[in-house]
Amino acid sequence: MTSATNQSTALTPFPDHTQLPESNGTFVKNWQEHPQSILLTDSITPVLKQINPEGQYCIGQDLGIYWRLTDPPEKGAEAPDWFYVPNVPPTLDGQTRRSYVLWREFIAPLIVLEFVSGDGSEERDKTPWKGKFWVYEQVIRPPFYGIYEASKASLELYHLIEGQYQVLPANERGHYPIVPLGVELGLWLGVYQNVELPWLRWWDLQGNLLLSGDERAEQESQRAEQERQRADRLTAQLRSLGVEPET
Repeated sequence: MTSATNQSTALTPFPDHTQLPESNGTFVKNWQEHPQSILLTDSITPVLKQINPEGQYCIGQDLGIYWRLTDPPEKGAEAPDWFYVPNVPPTLDGQTRRSYVLWREFIAPLIVLEFVSGDGSEERDKTPWKGKFWVYEQVIRPPFYGIYEASKASLELYHLIEGQYQVLPANERGHYPIVPLGVELGLWLGVYQNVELPWLRWWDLQGNLLLSGDERAEQESQRAEQERQRADRLTAQLRSLGVEPET
């Protein structure tokens, strides 16, 4: 599949990602945001590589999505904690993305996730032209919008249907199917980076947890150890019968 984005054609006189601020100068709201984003990206990367074998996709972690031109420019951007866009190149003209500029790319993210640090009012604000919920629903228009509150062990997922966000019900496992990705999204109570929390995680559509790189390595190490122990037992059994394994 080829990208629908043509970076060599100047379609508008508006600025691109190299001309717009890459940060609004604020601090990360809580320490959990970066580990949570890394966990989401790490565990779903094998799936995204299967879906996009040519590598035409990008993931944003606390990266600005510019949706209108304002003064100052950063007032015209929303910076989701995590989002995924299919059918766009991961870099632009060999440069790492500083932001995602909607008027240059035209392709909306498939899913946007916000990690609540306050009371959640900012993420649910429907004030026209200002509220985060309104901007996602009416302008950026990702098909899926998730609001995750670790402090309440809560996840709300919305699906864009006929131009309006509708609450997506959880399935029998308490997960939310993201059918275009072939995955489910839900909460997992466990230890990641030495902290036990209700982390936001992916599962496949059969309910199998998608593992992080470290978890995959640990699983492979355990499998290798089990195989070694099985071989040792077999060797001991053969020797008890007077048979040397080498022969």
